[in-house]
Amino acid sequence: MGRADHEQRWWIGELADRFGLAPHVLRHWEERGLLSPAERVAGRRRYGPAQVATVATIVRGRAAGLGLDQLRELLHAPDGAARRVVLAEHHAELERRRRAIEATQALLAHVLECEAEDFLTCPTYRHLAAEPAGAGPAGARGAAGQLPPGAGPVAG
Repeated sequence: MGRADHEQRWWIGELADRFGLAPHVLRHWEERGLLSPAERVAGRRRYGPAQVATVATIVRGRAAGLGLDQLRELLHAPDGAARRVVLAEHHAELERRRRAIEATQALLAHVLECEAEDFLTCPTYRHLAAEPAGAGPAGARGAAGQLPPGAGPVAG
């Protein structure tokens, strides 16, 4: 008997429980091409250590915001360099989202501090709201986190 014959195996429910998942999630990942059982015994799925590592990668990837298509691409990439490309693209998307969130926070901070009776009449709000979310390296407030020149709360 080879070493592989002595590896631990888990039924689908056991593997799902290990990660706090429902078995149907693992079946869905199998349908999507992300996971394959190590073997089938009497038609039932059995998973080994390699599949445990795959499930861990999928769970962590999902927590990091990767979609199932991205994860499939990552798992089926031919080598580490190709996997890094997938992750670099996701990192760039997260950075874009971060800038958009910062721009939205700057806009909301101004609205909450604005002295105008109605923030919709405030020129600074209008200026900030007209900027694309996430424009520039640090969002709507610019690189130094400051409002544009001449912009500020308007007494109303």
